[in-house]
Amino acid sequence: MGQSFSELIGTISNFVWGPPLLILLVGTGIYLTVRLGGIQITKLPYALKLAFSKNQDKSSEGDISHFQALMTALAATVGTGNIVGVATAVVLGGPGAIVWMWVSGFFGMATKYAEAVLAVKYRVTDERGQMAGGPMYYLERGLKQRWLAVAFAGFASLAAFGIGNGVQTNSVAMALQTTFDVPLYVSGILIMIFTGAVILGGVKSIGRVVSYFVPVMIVFYLGSGLLIMIMNYTLIPDAVALIFSSTLSPEAIGGGAIGAAIRYGVARGVFSNEAGLGSAPIAAAAAKTDMPGRQALVSMTQVFLDTLIVCSVTGITLVMGGQIGSGLEGVALTTATFEQFLGPAGGYIVTIGLVMFAYSTVLGWSYYGERSIHYLFGQKSILPYRIVFVLVAGLGAMTTNLNLVWALSDVFNGLMAIPNLIGLLFLSGVVIAETKRFNQQLELENRNRKAS
Repeated sequence: MGQSFSELIGTISNFVWGPPLLILLVGTGIYLTVRLGGIQITKLPYALKLAFSKNQDKSSEGDISHFQALMTALAATVGTGNIVGVATAVVLGGPGAIVWMWVSGFFGMATKYAEAVLAVKYRVTDERGQMAGGPMYYLERGLKQRWLAVAFAGFASLAAFGIGNGVQTNSVAMALQTTFDVPLYVSGILIMIFTGAVILGGVKSIGRVVSYFVPVMIVFYLGSGLLIMIMNYTLIPDAVALIFSSTLSPEAIGGGAIGAAIRYGVARGVFSNEAGLGSAPIAAAAAKTDMPGRQALVSMTQVFLDTLIVCSVTGITLVMGGQIGSGLEGVALTTATFEQFLGPAGGYIVTIGLVMFAYSTVLGWSYYGERSIHYLFGQKSILPYRIVFVLVAGLGAMTTNLNLVWALSDVFNGLMAIPNLIGLLFLSGVVIAETKRFNQQLELENRNRKAS
C-alpha cells in the first residue's frame, strides 16, 4: 500500500511539473519581459548597484533592508538545487539542459521583478506592526480572489515543511555523515539548536544572520568553482561549445533529446531560482523601500545571481569534468567532478557548500511558511509554527528515507505557482503602471543629482 501511495504521489508530481506548468512559467516570464521592455537588461546594472549599496534605505516603511531582503530570498533559493539540481538536469537532459536553465533564468528575472512589485504594493502591516505581503495579499487585495490567496498560502505552508525544511536538513545530515562520519542524531540536534536560535527571533533575526551568512557561503562555493575554471581555462571553450551543440544539433532535435533538455533545464532552473512560485516576494514585502519598483529591481538580481551565476559555474564545471554519463548522479557527480580537479579538498568543498546552502534554505523558507500560516490563522499561530518547524528540521535530519516527502514537496511547490501566475498575468497592468511611476521618479532623482 505504501509503495502504491508513493507511486501515486510521484505520478501527481510528474503531472503538476509537466509541460503545461513549465510553459506557463516561462511564458509568463516572456510576456512580462516584452511588456516591461526587457527590464532585466536595461535596469540590471542599477539593480545590482542598489542591492549592494552601502547606503540602504533606512527611513521607509519595512522591517529589513533591501540587502537583507535579497539575502533572505537568496538564502531560500541558493540551495541544493545549485549543486544537486544542476547535476540532475545535465544527467537527465544532457549538457544542453544548461542553456534552458539560462533561458528560464533570463525570463524569470522579469517574473521575479513583477512578483516583488505586487508584494510591496499590496503589503499590509500586521497586528505586531510588521510587514506582511506576498501572493496571498496581492491575490486578495489586488485580484479580489481570496480563495486563490488561501490556496496559495495553504500550498506554501505545506511546502515549507518539506522542500524548505525536512528534505534540506536531511541533505545536511547525510552529507555530514558521508564525509565527516557525523551521526544523524548529532546533526539533528545541532540543526534544531541553530535553526531555533535564528527563527524564533522572527524576520529581523533571520535578515541579520543571512546578511552575513549567505554572502560567505556563495563566495566560498562560487570561488571554488571559479578556481577550477581558471586553473583549467583551456577546457572552457570545448565545454561551452558542447553545451550549445547538445541543444541545437540535428541529432538532439531529431532524437528527442532537445525535449529532455528543455524539460529538465527549465524545471531545475525554476527549482533553483523559484521565479514564478511566489515564495521570494514574501521576503521582498518585508523590505524598507519607498517604492515597489525599487525593491523589485533588487529582487530581480536574485535570479541573476542564483541561476545565471552560481548554477552556471556548477554546470560548466560538470561539463568540463566529462563525467556526465558515467552513471554518477546528483551530489555524487558534483563531488566527483570537484575531486577530479581539486583532489580530496574538492569533496569537502561540495559537502560544506551543500550544508551551508541547505541550512540557508531552511532559514529562508521558515519565514515563507510563517507568513503563510499567519495569513491563514493569525498571530496566535506563529509561535506553535516556529516550534513545529524546528522539530521537523531535527526529524528530517534523522530520517534515512525521504523519497515520499520529496515527492509531496514537489507537488505543493508546483501547486503554489498556479495561483501566483494567475495573479501575475491578471495584475500585469498594475506592474506596468508601477514601473512607469518608478521610472519617472528615477528621472527626477537623476535631474536633481545633476542640478546639485
